[in-house]
Amino acid sequence: MKIIFYEQHTDTDAWLRDFARELPEADVRVWQPGDTAHADYAVVWRAPRELFADRPDLKAVFNLGAGVDAILDVERKEPGTLPPNAMLVRLEDTGMAQQMVEYATYAVLRFMRRFDEYDEQQREGRWQKLPQHARKTFTVGVLGLGVLGAEVARSLVGLGVPVRGYSRTPKDIAGVAVYAGPEQFDAFLDGAKVLINLLPHTPDTEGILNARAFGRLARGAYLVNVARGPHVVDADLLAALDSGQLSHAMLDVFHAEPLPADHPFWRHSRVSVTPHISAETLREESVVQIAAKIRALARGEAISGVVDFKRGY
Repeated sequence: MKIIFYEQHTDTDAWLRDFARELPEADVRVWQPGDTAHADYAVVWRAPRELFADRPDLKAVFNLGAGVDAILDVERKEPGTLPPNAMLVRLEDTGMAQQMVEYATYAVLRFMRRFDEYDEQQREGRWQKLPQHARKTFTVGVLGLGVLGAEVARSLVGLGVPVRGYSRTPKDIAGVAVYAGPEQFDAFLDGAKVLINLLPHTPDTEGILNARAFGRLARGAYLVNVARGPHVVDADLLAALDSGQLSHAMLDVFHAEPLPADHPFWRHSRVSVTPHISAETLREESVVQIAAKIRALARGEAISGVVDFKRGY
């Protein structure tokens, strides 16, 4: 069993050690340009097209993250990039859900208790108590109810705020009012005080966070984007913040990463920037999951996490 590994910005030796421990029967090598030797599986993050070329025997590509938009984008631009018989498999949780819950909970509490505004008052040297937001009307909408989104929605119910969720198909989550399908999208947005985006990035969802969507939220609402930067129309977000339709945006993902130094998000008083850290891939947990799935495939068993190319997740 031969596996090629590619991730430019990581401790490659640590990944190889973990694979040697969890999957000792495998020969795992780091892919380098020009490597066309046989491989049964690929474990990658933002791999170049060359890695996939001329690999008709590749059985599966494991993506080191929950979002597979980078690979699918290459395939859309250059059809035939991915080997025709290879399944694309995304990570499922591997510790990311807990991190995402922490990030989302912090954001909701920060806005509900108005700590963002108290930070601004401190910078101005101003002592002023602000009335708290009413918990019963501080509606939080979770946009996207996949593995991570569903866990975030469940966790927020415990804060005692109204929680809504939106997904492509109906879901049943205790304590969460679920809206499904395009025909219910506006109803999901209407009057929400916080919008947390956890959608997959597909051609259908690109630019979904735009002026029209912001306008349906409650006046003075808050945005938390932990999915992908291209979901947001940046100019529309800045306009909504400047007009007061949105009070604050907490952004972890951007069209270009790292966020360019001249981007207005860096300097906007109502924008908080974090460098794509809301839910990082945990190495040991990821290796355990990938190893288990490779063994299952070797036994001829079905696995979860296989990406539907038409849906994009």
